[in-house]
Amino acid sequence: MVISKPSLSVVGRQLKIFRINFQFLFYLWWDKLRNNQTTQTRHRRARWLVKQLLDLGPTFIKIGQALSTRADLIPIEYIQALGELQDNVPPFSHVEAIAIIEAELGNSLEHFFIDFEQKPLASASLGQVHKAKLPNQEEIVIKVQRPGLKELFNLDFEIIHGLVRFVNRFLPNLKEYELEEIYQEFFKLLYQEIDYIHEGKNAERFRANFRDYPKVKVPKVYWDYTTQKILTLEYLPGIKINDLYNLQANGINTDKVIELGICSYLKQLLEDGFFQSDPHPGNMAVTPEGAIIFYDFGTMTEVKSMAKDQMVSTFFAVLRKDTDSVVQTLIYMGLVKPVGDLVPIKRIVAFLLDKFRDRPVDVKAFEEVSQEIYLMFEQQPFRLPAQMTFVLKSLTTLDGVARVLNPEYNLLAASQPFVQNIAFSQGREINLNMLVKQAKDFWKNRFSQSGSAEALISRLESRLESGELQIRVRSLENELLLKRINLGIKTLVYVCLLGFSLVAAILLLSTEYSSWAIIPFSLSGLWCLFFLRCFFSLIIQERISNRKSF
Repeated sequence: MVISKPSLSVVGRQLKIFRINFQFLFYLWWDKLRNNQTTQTRHRRARWLVKQLLDLGPTFIKIGQALSTRADLIPIEYIQALGELQDNVPPFSHVEAIAIIEAELGNSLEHFFIDFEQKPLASASLGQVHKAKLPNQEEIVIKVQRPGLKELFNLDFEIIHGLVRFVNRFLPNLKEYELEEIYQEFFKLLYQEIDYIHEGKNAERFRANFRDYPKVKVPKVYWDYTTQKILTLEYLPGIKINDLYNLQANGINTDKVIELGICSYLKQLLEDGFFQSDPHPGNMAVTPEGAIIFYDFGTMTEVKSMAKDQMVSTFFAVLRKDTDSVVQTLIYMGLVKPVGDLVPIKRIVAFLLDKFRDRPVDVKAFEEVSQEIYLMFEQQPFRLPAQMTFVLKSLTTLDGVARVLNPEYNLLAASQPFVQNIAFSQGREINLNMLVKQAKDFWKNRFSQSGSAEALISRLESRLESGELQIRVRSLENELLLKRINLGIKTLVYVCLLGFSLVAAILLLSTEYSSWAIIPFSLSGLWCLFFLRCFFSLIIQERISNRKSF
């Protein structure tokens, strides 16, 4: 199977995208109507969706890759199918790859490289990697961009923008989710990712950040053989980071790999403020000596870095389960917007601190609050800054890798080497003073905890302040149910009107009054718009009220 080359006709491409979207939504509606939502059915729908995304090309493959990390939002069958898009994307012809290299460098391939391997080492949605040698026998890899990528992005940019405007106009309830900004951010990142000069600069900066860390390997860039469409890097082979069998066969301590991966990511996020926002297994490998190799620097994200004293304070805030302090740190880093009502964010952070601080991460635990979170978001919609969504995506991906290597791993224990390095770094005497003060406050807090009755009252007060009373949640559920019934009735009415109009138009075409058929045809278009508006609203309401329904 290969990725098809989409026609650059705006109308043809538009019709294809809308057809696939409507067909997929119809399948989901039909399965729900027949109460046929078995694992087999979802597997079949997920495989169909992956095939369509491959057919639509790189833009939609990237969307599928982003969705494949959201185990908290979509069923596991879709996660498994979309996961195939991470590093199993079919390659394009080596003849096209060679033509691009020669066009970019201005001479024949043999003039620059020897032993060029026609079969790519890896293939992704935006490009593929070929191994070669320089005349001095240095082994390198050449990342080559897929042909016609920028033109395709420009076309999809225009089509999806039209879809966003349509949604904002006919589904006004979704305006509060700032779909326009999400769309702008997504395509901004895509355009950065297809600029290989930009990626090369990212790789050099990332390599410089880890120059004093021998257990973290980053390939160097060969700028003489790098342009916007090709990127030439040092060849650094390794074992895929989630390949448990080969890691163990090579005698590599997988717990140390988990520890190294988490600590290196904490350094990127907290100390450097510059992190790889797509650390999926295809972008990370392990050397036989147990060092981690990072690949692919097209999707890097910047956040406000923290001073080491702030990191120590935040670490102890996590130990104390001090939700307010942790939220303030997230605001400082630009990962949360300082809106007037931070109750939803505080509740999510409190839940995470309570459930995952001292134990292995369990994705199923999110089910305990998912329904309530969706209801809260409907009442007070807000959008996390893009950086926060990338952090969550990265943590989710790293957590998935860690659980493959050791299902019982502990996030806090794995991060201890990083915390110790921060707390006892040389030349920062203030760190030790801060550590002593924070430890003193921590134990003081532990020993001064209230009795059970006072703790119960405190929890009740907290639930009152955050609006967690069961009566409030049930009221919201009733409102949602009434809204869904109303939308369902409207949808049926518009479907009936659409059907009657089409039947009338077809009947008129077979009579001497065929010129009048334009009227029912026009009406059917109007009813279709109203139907789509109600239908999509109904799908969204179903999604809010049942996390596991698609």
